[in-house]
Amino acid sequence: MKRFFIAFGIATVAIALPPALLGFTGQQQVLVPGFWLLFQFFSSLTFLLCLGVIYGQQRNGELGGQIFLGGTAFKLILCMFFALIYLSKYKVNDIVFVVNFFYLYFFYTAFEVYSLLTNLRVQNKK
Repeated sequence: MKRFFIAFGIATVAIALPPALLGFTGQQQVLVPGFWLLFQFFSSLTFLLCLGVIYGQQRNGELGGQIFLGGTAFKLILCMFFALIYLSKYKVNDIVFVVNFFYLYFFYTAFEVYSLLTNLRVQNKK
């Protein structure tokens, strides 16, 4: 579990670094208004989902794959609802929003898959 916390911290900093650098260099037009709210949503959702899946895998290792798949589908649905609410509240450039949204979605999903599959591999070796 300690390894997950360290990996999540490193991944969050790595994902936050390019948008932060864009903000500091004056390239704010490539970030949607409220980008850090979007970032916080994805970060929190990924963290809670990974913790839930790891906990579920530890309690019942045989259902690890199903828990992982269910969690990923749940994340997709929540992200779609968040995008709908975000777009109804903020008027943004569509292309900029899509790029920002999928930047966060794909990188956090890649981290989620990597960390959870690593955890599954460790459990399968036992």
